[in-house]
Amino acid sequence: MAPHSESPHREDDVSMQSSRESQRETSPEAFRPHPRVPRSQAEIALIRVKNRRREYLERNPAYFKSPDHEFADPLLYDELVRQFQTPAEREADGKAKGYGRVLEGSLLRGEARLAKLTESTVGAEGENGTSGPTEASSSTSSATTNPTLRERIALEADIVALSTPPSNKEEATDRWQEFLRARFVRGGDEDFDYEKVDESEDYDTLARQDEEDAWFEDEDPDWVSTDDDEDRRDAEDRNRSRPERVLQGQTGIQDY
Repeated sequence: MAPHSESPHREDDVSMQSSRESQRETSPEAFRPHPRVPRSQAEIALIRVKNRRREYLERNPAYFKSPDHEFADPLLYDELVRQFQTPAEREADGKAKGYGRVLEGSLLRGEARLAKLTESTVGAEGENGTSGPTEASSSTSSATTNPTLRERIALEADIVALSTPPSNKEEATDRWQEFLRARFVRGGDEDFDYEKVDESEDYDTLARQDEEDAWFEDEDPDWVSTDDDEDRRDAEDRNRSRPERVLQGQTGIQDY
């Protein structure tokens, strides 16, 4: 039996196919941008609601000064606000909140620190292969596996996990307000009546601006003229401004 050999035509077909594939990858079609997939009605509605909430914050900057925001994240508030307060500012803040709220904030910070310490301890024991008390860490593990809306907002804000501490009070205030803004836009302020903002067209500033920009782009203004039109107008203006020449010495009667 004769040994089986590859046909030279088959090798040519393979090389031609690879050549076509390489040409397809380097052709202009490969680098041409493709149209974006259109958004669904639900996505459009969600974007509209978030834009209205952002516009509300732009018009109402006093929202960030509410003392109730301390309970949104007591530890973050302590790191970004309380640590940069002077003793006089902290005393005035305590008087404005009242003894009950100050005590509540202190208790919440203590519980948050204890939960954070327990979580880090359980994580270290898991890495070392030792098992700790499961009952003590049940609440922490459940909070980790089933994060609340507030915890998801904190993780998405990129400011809760502080890689580098703020260097001054202004930077700390900016981070705190960014956290509150992300929380508000996401819908995490449980004490706020979102309906009055979400259903109000008065906050559609961005949408109206986009419509105006689109109108101006499509509109052909009638005041746009060509160079010939400008030259013709200039000539007419010069003729109107030129004084009329009066003929003298002629009576208009012909003598024969």
